[in-house]
Amino acid sequence: MRRLLRALLVIVVIVAAVLVAAALLTPPAPEFPFFESDRPMVIAHQGGEGLRPSNTLIAFENAVALGVDVLEMDVHSTSDSALVLIHDDTVDRTTDGTGRVNDFALAELQQLDAGEYWTADDGATTPYRGQGVRIPTLDEVLTAFPQMKFNIEIKQVEPSIASSLCEALRAHDLTDRALIASFHPTAMNEFRAACPEVATSMVEDEIRPFFILNTIFLGALYNPPGAAFQVPEYSGSLHVLTPRFVRGAHGNNVAVHPWTIDDPADMARFLDMGVDGIITDRPDLMIELLRSRE
Repeated sequence: MRRLLRALLVIVVIVAAVLVAAALLTPPAPEFPFFESDRPMVIAHQGGEGLRPSNTLIAFENAVALGVDVLEMDVHSTSDSALVLIHDDTVDRTTDGTGRVNDFALAELQQLDAGEYWTADDGATTPYRGQGVRIPTLDEVLTAFPQMKFNIEIKQVEPSIASSLCEALRAHDLTDRALIASFHPTAMNEFRAACPEVATSMVEDEIRPFFILNTIFLGALYNPPGAAFQVPEYSGSLHVLTPRFVRGAHGNNVAVHPWTIDDPADMARFLDMGVDGIITDRPDLMIELLRSRE
């Protein structure tokens, strides 16, 4: 029995030593200037869709006037290869048109009314309908707000826009002030290959291994392929965003940005967990909350 116990003890010690060595040899996420901030970042989701029509110049103008830290947006390409900002892959929900974004030339797309759908009172009023609000190009927005940080989500895989997005960021000298996101592994990998100097968040398949390792107290073994986890609090019934998740992410130098958080009580709860920023449709409420906590 003693020999067996000694053998088990040796095995435990060896395994522990291997895990410690592996953790020490696993590199954290690299540093990126994008994440430098003296407060948790207010990330205006689609420019703050709770306040203005999604992904429009008037939404971004309002967000900048409020004092947000980051403008979040969604990018697609037109049939003539212009990069444009719109959430869906069709124009049906947010404009007065119908059809896939990729099937429109830029000139055709910009004839549509991008303020058509927006309402703050369940459709009783539509204050931006017929007011000349249109779908902007990425170049227009990057030009209009050169001082801002940008969280840009790649919405399409085919045709690839990785190289053209990278070229746009380099042309505007914004590679230090951009964070690129996507739900599509192919799009994310293409962008990382094209633009390694720009920070990226991680797709679900990249977050899952961290979640499992961190749950069994082995988060230090995780090798992050990106620099941020942008996650909901729950994925189905799975409680993703917890204090342990945040601590484990920070142990790997990975930023944590919950989405999409519009209730000030939830914002306060996540701020108390130590998140690095919050993606919200109501940036006005988060700014008020941050000021109240100063």
